[in-house]
Amino acid sequence: MLQIPELLAPAGDLERLRYAVCYGADAVYCALPEFGMRAAPANFTPEQLAEGVVYAHARGRKVYLTLNTLPTNEEAARMPDAIREAAAAGVDAFIVADLGVLDACKTWAPDVDVHMSTQTGITSYAAATACWKMGAKRVVLARELSLTDIAVIRDKTPPELELEAFVHGAMCMSVSGRCLLSNYLAGRDANRGQCAQPCRWKYYLSEETRPGQLFEIGEGEGGSYILNANDLCTAPFLDLICKAGVDSLKIEGRAKTFYYVASVTAAYRRALDQYLADPFAEDFDLPERVLDELTRTSHRPYSPGFYFGPDKARQNTSTAAYIREWLQNPQSKHLMDRLREAGVSLEAAQKPAGDQFKGLTFVLTGVLERFTREEAGALIEARGGKVSGSVSKKTSYVVAGENAGSKLRKANELAIPVLTEEEFAAMLEGGGTPESGASAPEAASDPGDGEQLSLL
Repeated sequence: MLQIPELLAPAGDLERLRYAVCYGADAVYCALPEFGMRAAPANFTPEQLAEGVVYAHARGRKVYLTLNTLPTNEEAARMPDAIREAAAAGVDAFIVADLGVLDACKTWAPDVDVHMSTQTGITSYAAATACWKMGAKRVVLARELSLTDIAVIRDKTPPELELEAFVHGAMCMSVSGRCLLSNYLAGRDANRGQCAQPCRWKYYLSEETRPGQLFEIGEGEGGSYILNANDLCTAPFLDLICKAGVDSLKIEGRAKTFYYVASVTAAYRRALDQYLADPFAEDFDLPERVLDELTRTSHRPYSPGFYFGPDKARQNTSTAAYIREWLQNPQSKHLMDRLREAGVSLEAAQKPAGDQFKGLTFVLTGVLERFTREEAGALIEARGGKVSGSVSKKTSYVVAGENAGSKLRKANELAIPVLTEEEFAAMLEGGGTPESGASAPEAASDPGDGEQLSLL
């Protein structure tokens, strides 16, 4: 009997949940403000979670709630209430990594399925079977597994145990995402949803007796991104993942924009439907439009990940920048048209390159919701402007999101115009620049908050 894989999409908030459902997801995964592995997105209040579940269930889709941080004693005491409230909202499963959370879910919501998160580090059939015996309905496999590894796990585990695997999105340089770099370098715990992504930073070599001198590590003149992993893209061989026995195809990106969610979900929906049209075919004919869409959505260089072995899991050590051809490529118009039909204005992204911002330098700070840093930067550069990482007297405007920190304080000191994200969007829509910037909002007390714009 043919197993029809599920397409699982990210939902950083209620808006993105709706887009994921409308553009082809069979299920979505999301989080509450607490206990989830992505602190940057807006996430869901309990009321929004209930509304999202109603919306998804009315359309035959499922909603999974992530509870996959490693809770402290104080958080463990609050966990039962969150579990009971989510169960009452009607979530279809909990995604967990901690054994205490697994036990709490089975205790306080015994009728709700439990999925073991990729943070658990499932790399063998023995680990997968152990999770099954402890009550898990599904395991999210470690991203370091090959197609052969997955096929062996499928062959040697109970057939009732579902296997889930990532098929698209950012890749962590640490095994199963269990990384301590952010905690050590920035005081932000990646295992609690606060990753500062130091693997995307530019690194130089310094020497103790030569203070202030930075030496190239050898990868390029601009320094070296020695930890920077390429993004995962499996659309060209999605058939092989399905044939290996994967039950759920997971798209990464709860902190991505609604545009990303709609675009990537639509692309993989089309790819999966193409496979299901003839699942026993030896050759998989991926529609050209799928790759067109995936290459026009903001992304880092693509890689097949570990599916064909570790030697194929590539890095880009010269830059951590995104590829953004989609902003100016007229062939992406079909997606723009679909989004506009849904009542979304994306004319700003459709405008051709020009000199609207010629001679202007922008600094982006804080957590942006409408745009990611990469998308906002691409929009500025497409109009002849520049983006700088530091505020100086040469800065023309500072675009400030939530929790802006030291850069916003510097802008206040230098009397540089500060724009909210909405005002920046209005500049893009209106085609001009404002007479003067908005009054600056209050800067966050933590200086590190101004550096958390790299959203994945």
